[in-house]
Amino acid sequence: MLKIKARHILIEQEYEAQDLLKKLADGSQFEELAQKFSKCPSGQRGGDLGEFGRGRMVPSFEDAAFALDVNQVSAPVKTQFGYHLIQRYE
Repeated sequence: MLKIKARHILIEQEYEAQDLLKKLADGSQFEELAQKFSKCPSGQRGGDLGEFGRGRMVPSFEDAAFALDVNQVSAPVKTQFGYHLIQRYE
């Protein structure tokens, strides 16, 4: 079973996600932005979700995470929890 490692930033509004993507493009570190802005408890760990396989996350999140290349950051992904930026790191 394929497993990946990913981190994420959970925010409430899509415009916030777009602002964070701009900060990443300008050189900010994903983990630092997660610690500062994420509404998820994982933010304290830089957004780290650890290793997971299919069936562990909500479908839209999972599909986006598994489609990423290593170190790539997703466009905003909407779930029932809010908007996520996802970075696959391994």
